Amino acid sequence: MPTFQYKAVDQIGRSAQGQIDALNDIDLELRLKRIGLDLITFQPARKSFSLFTGNKISLQDLVMFCFQLEQMISAGVPLLEGLSDLRDSGTNLHLQKILGAVIADIEGGKLFSQALAEHPAVFNNVFVALVKAGEQVGKLPEVFSNLAETLKWQDELISQTKRLLAYPLFVLAVVLGAVTFLMIYLVPQMVSFLHNMGQELPLQTRILIAISQFFVAYWWLILSAPVLVSILVAVAVKESPEVRYRFDYAKLHMPVTGYILQKIIMARFARYFALMYQTGIPILEAIKTCKDIVANRAVADALERAYQQINAGDSMSESFHNAGLFPPLVVRMIKVGENTGALDKSLLKISYFYDRDVNDSVQQLLKLLEPALTVVLGGILAMIMFSVLGPVYDSFSKLKI
Repeated sequence: MPTFQYKAVDQIGRSAQGQIDALNDIDLELRLKRIGLDLITFQPARKSFSLFTGNKISLQDLVMFCFQLEQMISAGVPLLEGLSDLRDSGTNLHLQKILGAVIADIEGGKLFSQALAEHPAVFNNVFVALVKAGEQVGKLPEVFSNLAETLKWQDELISQTKRLLAYPLFVLAVVLGAVTFLMIYLVPQMVSFLHNMGQELPLQTRILIAISQFFVAYWWLILSAPVLVSILVAVAVKESPEVRYRFDYAKLHMPVTGYILQKIIMARFARYFALMYQTGIPILEAIKTCKDIVANRAVADALERAYQQINAGDSMSESFHNAGLFPPLVVRMIKVGENTGALDKSLLKISYFYDRDVNDSVQQLLKLLEPALTVVLGGILAMIMFSVLGPVYDSFSKLKI
């Protein structure tokens, strides 16, 4: 839907200007009429690109949106007035534009959840389903409070993971850069020196020279191969459901990291499932919605199998057990929740346990990864230096004799 810049006046003659999405000029005029504005002039909005503002809405933006809207609704501020205040006081231009479209849709007769559903790139299915349930039971403040906490938890998890991975990736990049420099620049110079000395080269040095020559001749292939492989895998995963399933299944069963990924997915699933159950969303609908937020086709298929069994009349714990991929802890806690009538509390305990376990596992992994990475890559550098400097040392020894 195109975006238009407009100038208009309200009912008492005050001028107003801004941006709004509309199908055409007639739709633009109707949308402005709904919010009490008469159109004066308009033009298609220019697309601006910025490295700093851009068109991205971060999790932090959504957290602040949920928190501020919850505060306003709890204080008795009407929904449209609260959305208008957030639009006018916001700093993210893209979010301001979307809020303007949401306000126009509500003015046009849509429910709040329906207006949010028009922007799936920002408000996903879980977000919309929770808002819809909150509308139906009159618990919008509680819904936005829980959403703010959940999105904050998700943002902190992502930030922590990035911080923890930063050092190993930095070490890896530095050492790989050093290896590339040695192979392309230093080793060829040392080879010329060794050939001039007439020294017979040992096997490890000849292997190193062959690798160096391959680096020099095909450096473009070495640099481009990882990028090309990544692109091919991404295209195959996107285009083929079977490849996507196998790729996601393999990620769950990779050594070390697969176990941590399973915990992250289970924590996310349990937290969002508990949030939807607390809001009053039926179990089957909650499971169906959770398929979109686990971000793993293998787990989504397991949820579909559980959905079908529950729909056929089986118990929830039995269905999750038969679906596979769900750890015994998840199945046990779901069974406890069924028996006690406190399924949401059991799910939140699952999320808390896995959240803490993920933090501990990542910390332990990094404690082992950092020295192991240093030793392995240091060993590679040592082998290169030994293969190069060993013959040089032998040459100097013979010169002395």
